[in-house]
Amino acid sequence: MAKIIAIANQKGGVGKTTTAVNLSASLSVLEKHTLLLDMDPQGNATTGLGINKADLEYSIYDFLFLDEENETVSRETIERCIIKSNLSSGASFLDILPANSDLVSAEYELFKVMAREFQLKRSLSHIKDAYEFIIIDCPPSLSVLTLNALAAADSVLIPIQCEFYALEGLAELLNTIRTVQKTLNNNLSIEGALLTMYDGRLNLSKQVANDVKEYFKEKVFQAVITRNVKLSEAPSSGKPILEYDIVSSGSENYFQLAEEIINRHGKEQP
Repeated sequence: MAKIIAIANQKGGVGKTTTAVNLSASLSVLEKHTLLLDMDPQGNATTGLGINKADLEYSIYDFLFLDEENETVSRETIERCIIKSNLSSGASFLDILPANSDLVSAEYELFKVMAREFQLKRSLSHIKDAYEFIIIDCPPSLSVLTLNALAAADSVLIPIQCEFYALEGLAELLNTIRTVQKTLNNNLSIEGALLTMYDGRLNLSKQVANDVKEYFKEKVFQAVITRNVKLSEAPSSGKPILEYDIVSSGSENYFQLAEEIINRHGKEQP
């Protein structure tokens, strides 16, 4: 059964999608069957893996609204929604559930559904046994889509950029997580805080890192994502960093993160 990790931070520009794409790719190269689920209407994780959103006939929207009364139709929809990765390495271990602009209307339509916060969890129940890790890229807001991700997830990974105002809004996110734990998913835990855009030459980066470690204690990942030009360039090529420049520090950082997560949960996987 898959370990489901939601990557969430209501603050934009913290490396959330970059982490979702590159963690998923790194897990797959390490031969862990992984599904990257793009829950963000912007669909940046989708394009980050070279998928043209305009060409999508099926997407996460269709996956969310499976016909639960018709198993055959649901199975056919799932097969059409999930796309095999075209990575040159680890491709057979990575699938993508892509997103496009249809997901915007899903937010409205979910309000018509009973127990709407559990819609994603219901759909994932059909496929979670097929994967070892499911990584969810959440929207940069505390929306009904984010609540669906948190209700379905086992844990939350919080990327925090090492820049000014890094902890701004974090209290609200943590309050949301606590509310979800009490009302929707009492098994939800914090996977960890991930330091991103770290520059060891800057006192500010060091100060933010110290503040985060003081706040989250042992929940801070040992892996740190350093500021790296190649990491910023990779999305425009539609490739994760390990395909764009495998010898870059960004590639090394995300491999370290993947290994750290595998070491935490590998023994729990089937």
